[in-house]
Amino acid sequence: MARRPVAPMVGEGMITRRLVVRAKDVAFLKGIVEAHEGLAQVFAERGGDLTIASPAGRDAELDELVRDLAAEFDGILPDATVTDGKA
Repeated sequence: MARRPVAPMVGEGMITRRLVVRAKDVAFLKGIVEAHEGLAQVFAERGGDLTIASPAGRDAELDELVRDLAAEFDGILPDATVTDGKA
């Protein structure tokens, strides 16, 4: 039976960021996010197209993590949702 991608099940009270990385980097990236104990969950719909979800109120932490991951994995932030922290 073929596996089909499923849209992330992100409910009320959660924030999301999108990040695109090489498909071969997804498992390693998920491990890094899981090491941040409770900060976020990673959903991969297809290949390296990721949605990273976190509880509302942890925006700054999530943005910092996503920026770091994008830099480390030569990722693309398609929605430009992550701020640089500058006014």
